[in-house]
Parts: sequence; C-alpha cells; structure tokens
Amino acid sequence: MSIGTYKITTRNLMAKGWSSLWQIKVDARLRNGTQVELDREVADHGHGAAILPIDKQRGMVLLVRQWRAGAAFTGHQGWLIEACAGLLDADDPVGCARREAFEELGTNVHNIKHLCDCFSSPGAVSEKISLFIADYHVGDRVNPGGGLDAEHEDIEVIEMPLQDAYGLIASGGIMDAKTIILLQHAILNVHV
Repeated sequence: MSIGTYKITTRNLMAKGWSSLWQIKVDARLRNGTQVELDREVADHGHGAAILPIDKQRGMVLLVRQWRAGAAFTGHQGWLIEACAGLLDADDPVGCARREAFEELGTNVHNIKHLCDCFSSPGAVSEKISLFIADYHVGDRVNPGGGLDAEHEDIEVIEMPLQDAYGLIASGGIMDAKTIILLQHAILNVHV
C-alpha cells in the first residue's frame, strides 16, 4: 500500500502567548494520486514530560489535581486528575520529569524508567510527551509540592492506591491520555 506525500509549504504565526498558533499550508499528494493544498492550524508550546511515581511497597501512586483550560473550554468543569507533567524548558525529558516531581509533588524520585514518547493530539498540537515511571518512598516526600507560585500553579497532590487510580479511568474520574497510558502500564507491568 502506498502512502501519500505531504510537505509544509508555508507557516504563518497567527497568535503568540503561552502557546503559539500557526496557520500552515501543506502540498499533499493523497494515496489515490490526487494533488491538493491543505490549510491547517497547529498549536505549539514545546515538548513535555510526564512521570508516575510508584511506591511499590505500599502499592501507592502520586498524582496531581489541577484546573485545565482546554478541558474547561469544552464545558467540562476543568479539574483533572493527572500524572505530574511539565514542559521541557531547557531540560532533557528525564531532567524535566525529575524537576516536575519535585516542584509539583514535593518528591524525590528514583529509578526513572522511560516508557515511550507520544503525541497527545497530533492533528492540531505539536507537543510530544515523554512518559516515565519512577520509584518513591514515604521518606522521599520532602515538601508539600503544589507547583511554583511564580507560575501561578494551583496543584493538589493526591496519593492513592494504584488500583484505585486505575479504577478512576473506567468511571471517568481520570480522562487525561498521558495518565491513562501510565496507569495502564503500571497495572500491567509493575508488581505492587
């Protein structure tokens, strides 16, 4: 089976804020041989990393609850339970995951393991997220977490049994894609 060919020919910045919104034009030859020009918009704010700390001895995980504009924009109440995550900024993905665990969860993590990289919504968002799991223990909780005041983060730290967190997927209590992937991996592969 043949695949089409696609080439971005123009990029025009439409808006710049926390994210940049770009309008692009694409020359495309579809699989059936038809040549077309496509107009698309892409939101770009850089790449990120997410981490799920697991206390294997107690069977617990650390998550966060925070308000998310994208979810609220759709009519959802906006508060989501998620894996700790953030933008890479100047860090590599492992450094970002470690930094975010400390800032958001108040926790030092150990034995960080990379699971995969994924695009959460590649039709319109450029962000690639690197997903990690790590170990933590009770003594690794060194501050209350909650994020950085300078970034106006309003983050609640949630420690719960892995099984309970996984159960929230089916009930709609966890709707964030990166978190669902991490919890499914943990249920299938981590012995708690």
